Amino acid sequence: MSNLKTIDIHPEFGYEMACSIPYAYYLHKKGELEKCIVPKGMKPFYYFCDDVEERYTERSVNNQINGVQNLPNKWIHHNTQAHFGKKYSELTEEEQIKANGWLDYSEWTAPPLKEHYYDVDLDLPDNFIVVQNSYNLEHGEKPVQYFDIKCLYEIFNYLTEKGYSIIYKRPKNTEFPTDQNEWQGQDISSEVDGFGKMTDFQLCEHYSNVYKFDDIIINIGKSYNESQLKIFSRAEGFITRGGGSSILCSYFGKPVIIYVCCSGDVRPGYFDENSYFNQLSDATIYPVVDLRADILKRGHQDYSKVLQHMKEIF
Repeated sequence: MSNLKTIDIHPEFGYEMACSIPYAYYLHKKGELEKCIVPKGMKPFYYFCDDVEERYTERSVNNQINGVQNLPNKWIHHNTQAHFGKKYSELTEEEQIKANGWLDYSEWTAPPLKEHYYDVDLDLPDNFIVVQNSYNLEHGEKPVQYFDIKCLYEIFNYLTEKGYSIIYKRPKNTEFPTDQNEWQGQDISSEVDGFGKMTDFQLCEHYSNVYKFDDIIINIGKSYNESQLKIFSRAEGFITRGGGSSILCSYFGKPVIIYVCCSGDVRPGYFDENSYFNQLSDATIYPVVDLRADILKRGHQDYSKVLQHMKEIF
C-alpha cells in the first residue's frame, strides 16, 4: 500500500501559506508527496511537487470543507492539542499567550522560496522595498486594516529620500481566486489639496522611483504568482498590512513591518519566538497592533509605530 499523500486544499490564502505549503514541502522532503490540488495560480508555491493541479476557481473560509480539516494544523492561530494536550479555552491566560501563533512543527517545513526564485539577472529597480496594501472586507465588516493615502505619502517620501525604490502592490482581486472577504473594484482614495480626489495608484505616479507592482509583472512576462515570488526574493524589506499577504512576506528573510488590526493576529504573544511567522525564514518581524475597536472609537488609524519602525529599520 502506497504511503504517498495528496493535498487537496482551497482555504483562505493565509491558511495555505502557513498550514498547507509547509506541510506539502515536509511530505516532499520525506518522499511522501504524490499530488497537490490547489486554487488557480498557486502552482509556483508548490514548485517542488511534480504533480500540481490548479483546480479551484474560488477559496472558502469554511475550514470544514476547504481541505484544512485534513492538515496537521487545522487552525492557523494555534495548535494547543499538540503542545498542551487540551483545548485553548482550558488553558491559563499565561498558556494562551504562549500558544498564540504557535503551530505544530513536527510535520511542517517552510520551502526555501527565496532561494528557488532569486534571479539576479531580473530587471528590477535597485534597492527596493515592497509596500503591500489591500482593501477588503474584514470578516464581513468595513476595512480598517490598510494604509491610507496620507500614510502612503509619508512612507513614499521617507523611503525615496533615503535612496530606496518602492514597489507598491495592492491587488484588485481579479488576479487570483478570491474568498468571501475580498472585494473587486474598490479604491483607496482621499481628497488632496490642489489635486482633488487621488487614489493610491495615482499617488505612485508622482514619484520617479515608486513602481506599481502590476506594471513590473507585465515586464517580467511570467504568471502573477511566479512574478511575485521573483520580485519578493529581491526585496530589501516589506511594509505590509496583516493577513495572508504578511505571511508571504515573512518567507524571504528580510525585515517585515506588519500593521495588524483584526483576527487572531492581535492576540498577545502572537508574534513571539514560537510563532509560525518566525519559523518561515530568518526574517525579523515587527508587528504593529492597532485594534479595530480602538480605530472605530478614535475615528482613524494610528500608523505612528509603523512609521517609527520604518525609520529605525530603513
